Amino acid sequence: MSSIISQSAAALCISVGSFSDPADLPGLAHFLEHMVFMGSEKYPAENGFDAFLKRHGGSDNASTDCERTIFKFDVQRKYFREALDRWAQFFIGPLMIPDAVDREVEAVDSEYQMAQPLDSNRKEMLFGGLAKAGHPMSKFFWGNAQTLKNEPREKNINTYERLREFWRRYYSAHYMTLAVQSKETLDNLEEWVREIFIKIPNNGQPRADFSDLQDPFDTPDFNKLYRVVPVRKIHALTISWALPPQGKHYRVKPLHYISWLIGHEGAGSILSLLRKKCWALALFGGNSESGFDQNTTYSIFSVSITLSDEGFHNFFQVIHIVFQYLKMLQSVGPQQRLYEEIQKIEASEFHYQEQMEPIEFVANICENMQLFPKEDFLRGDQLMFEYNPEVISAPLRLLTPATANILLLSPEHDGLCHLKEKWFGTQYSVEDIPQEYCDLWAGDFPLNPDLHLPAENRFIATDFTLKTSDCPDTDFPVKIIDNERGRLWFRKDNKFKIPKVYARFQLLAPIIQESPKNLVLFDLFVNILAHNLAETAYDADVAQLEYMLFPGDHGLFIRLKGFNHKLSLLLNLIVDHLANFSTTPNVFSMFIEQLKKTYYIILIKPDQLGRDVRLQILEHHRWSVMQKYKVIMTDLGVTDLMDFVNRFKAELFVEGLIQGNFTSAVSLIGNLFHFRHVFTLKLQYKAPPAEPPVLFRVVELPQTHHLCKVQSLNKADANSEVTVYYQTGLKNLREHTLMELLVMHMEEPCFDFLRTKETLGYQVYPSCRNTSGVLGFSVTVETQATKFSTDFVEGKIEAFLDNFEEKMVNLSDEAFQTQVTALIKLKECEDTQLGEEVDRNWFEVLTQQYVFDRLNKEIEVLKNVTKDELVSFFMEHRHASSRKLSIHVCSLFDTEEKTSSYGDVSELIFLPASPILAKASRITDIRAFTSSLNLHPYHKILQ
Repeated sequence: MSSIISQSAAALCISVGSFSDPADLPGLAHFLEHMVFMGSEKYPAENGFDAFLKRHGGSDNASTDCERTIFKFDVQRKYFREALDRWAQFFIGPLMIPDAVDREVEAVDSEYQMAQPLDSNRKEMLFGGLAKAGHPMSKFFWGNAQTLKNEPREKNINTYERLREFWRRYYSAHYMTLAVQSKETLDNLEEWVREIFIKIPNNGQPRADFSDLQDPFDTPDFNKLYRVVPVRKIHALTISWALPPQGKHYRVKPLHYISWLIGHEGAGSILSLLRKKCWALALFGGNSESGFDQNTTYSIFSVSITLSDEGFHNFFQVIHIVFQYLKMLQSVGPQQRLYEEIQKIEASEFHYQEQMEPIEFVANICENMQLFPKEDFLRGDQLMFEYNPEVISAPLRLLTPATANILLLSPEHDGLCHLKEKWFGTQYSVEDIPQEYCDLWAGDFPLNPDLHLPAENRFIATDFTLKTSDCPDTDFPVKIIDNERGRLWFRKDNKFKIPKVYARFQLLAPIIQESPKNLVLFDLFVNILAHNLAETAYDADVAQLEYMLFPGDHGLFIRLKGFNHKLSLLLNLIVDHLANFSTTPNVFSMFIEQLKKTYYIILIKPDQLGRDVRLQILEHHRWSVMQKYKVIMTDLGVTDLMDFVNRFKAELFVEGLIQGNFTSAVSLIGNLFHFRHVFTLKLQYKAPPAEPPVLFRVVELPQTHHLCKVQSLNKADANSEVTVYYQTGLKNLREHTLMELLVMHMEEPCFDFLRTKETLGYQVYPSCRNTSGVLGFSVTVETQATKFSTDFVEGKIEAFLDNFEEKMVNLSDEAFQTQVTALIKLKECEDTQLGEEVDRNWFEVLTQQYVFDRLNKEIEVLKNVTKDELVSFFMEHRHASSRKLSIHVCSLFDTEEKTSSYGDVSELIFLPASPILAKASRITDIRAFTSSLNLHPYHKILQ
């Protein structure tokens, strides 16, 4: 598209966060972040700002960290000034009425409950609890109904008054930094900002300062071994050190240099050695730069390793290898060659980086304004400015065994951990590190000869020339190869003008969907292929040549992105590994165990299970994750895998899209990618008898209400999910555009009715559903079993839809046209980076629809759509031809002590409906239900 429209955006960062929570109101900073959205003195409507943004194609968000709180929004440029004025009222005169306080506590509580089943949150809460008494790290940052409503009432604490007091103390202009981005003149923007934001009060008080609270983890509890029972069935080891705060060294970035070496995956690295022993699958080393990991009181340095079963049983030897590597780094000291290599890579990436989404860009800048001097607002977080071996050596010397904390997560700890963390209920135990290891690490233990610094990187690009085109420009990809074995689409980039290329391929194979066993073998194949590639391709990865392999429903997806100079080396490397695939029994066994855990993790998440059940009902011949889980528990062997891989490679249809910095299609094929050679000759595949499908066939739901109500497979998770889905059927591009418009109308009323007023849960949203070409819409609510039954929630969803129907019938022409205009503007919005254009074009290739100008066609539909047409469209599918399917995943939350934290995930347990939903037809056997239904033909939305 030749559009020049882009979103305007603003972000504001306040230098206050959860560290400033009062001791008697944990979570108050996070709660205040929620509350300022709930109307202002100037604009009192509770969801007025959200409603305004939704009408004008915008969005907003906010987040609370330890020492900072960030608010951000984007909107169409035409409405930016008015949006700024509305948004500024959060900080000038928020209403925060008592009634809204009581209701929004429930949203904070739901957010907390949704966070509980995530191991990353549980680890942080447990880790923070090791800090010295009185240090803010030990606070409960999330807040919930207990800390913000129930306990304050018991203690006669007025949460409402304390919120206002906290707002007056900390939401002060001199604590704030603001970034705005819009295609206005700078003079205009400055005038708007002065005029609007000058009304923010400035109390003149000194900002919260915690920098005197150093060494929060200098306690006897820190240097111990903590065994933890995770929610997910994974083995994970985290070794952590609490270092002095490193923010002031941003020009050197010592932790970034150290983490680059610790996290290296090439020859000589920790992970390379652990992979050879089949002890580990992944490793992350460093500091995430979140407020939890880096603040004014300390900086964390962690080494986190995902262990295999064998690695778990040898975890002390794994730790020893990490300590040996650190000792090697300390003995050789910082290396200028390596520092300059990292510096060079990151300077190239910074110089040729693609534009971020405006809302993310301003959020990043306003936070940088709190952290760096003015000259480094744009680059302080990205570049390594100066090599200083002393600054690097200082934290490196502190990474010793004697000061490390060890956290070991494993399902094998189930039943053995008798301590429980207060807020998230994490079961754990604590023990001293065995004396034999203390003695070993206290002495002068030998270095491991297999551990060494990385060699020079051959993948670093040095040619950043922009190629001049020698063929006519095209607005959309053109097909340059098309035969029985594959198709290739190409578009030269003439807009973004960066020396980068995006390449995407799908290798379609008919055997993948033959059986659940084949799907499992396919998952194993892709996982092991990525494992085999990891060491040799890691240099490409760090040189900003990104690649990803993942198993799709019908084929293997290969995605590449990076500087065009060396990208062909990476593609050849991937296809070589694909052509010469092999594995060993040890590696095969390691990934069998890993895949069991992966399937288990999917099945215990209510939203993932709900999706799996919904698609199993709708998409004919889709195998469920539970069926795959049953297969992985059987006796599979290396022979099974190699037989499958040989069959997979024998018959393929390969389709690709390449966009970026090439002279022309001719030079692309002839000189760089050698498409025919790379895939056809190296893989020696034949064309399948018929082109494999890229979609499933979809069942036609009956014109009645059907309910599939299943039990959540994690009894320790209080979260339930309800999705109410209305199937629309085989439709064309016009109806798809109508559906998008309908859901856009639905978003704000849905949030207001189900979350703000009914307080059913934190996650509440409508969706436009395109299920293998068959349209529908749905409303989803994630709620808590401790508060509401799923049948009650469905009743409220239907009440919302009744309410929404009334709104639609009474919708003014002006409100209708405003929403239509907003959707048109969103579709006209220019891409901020080449990747967005590629994603859109790849969707057309992936689904084999090839409507590359789909946005233009949808805009033409929107220009002549009528309100009556939209209302009729909604009424027809809600009433006259209603094909309704409800999916409930119900938590049977069990607060009692259990013998095991892990439930059985091998069978779906279907539950009865309450009298509220007595009229719905229950689905208790998915295959029996779908076998009697008509199947829609394969369908694509082409015109």
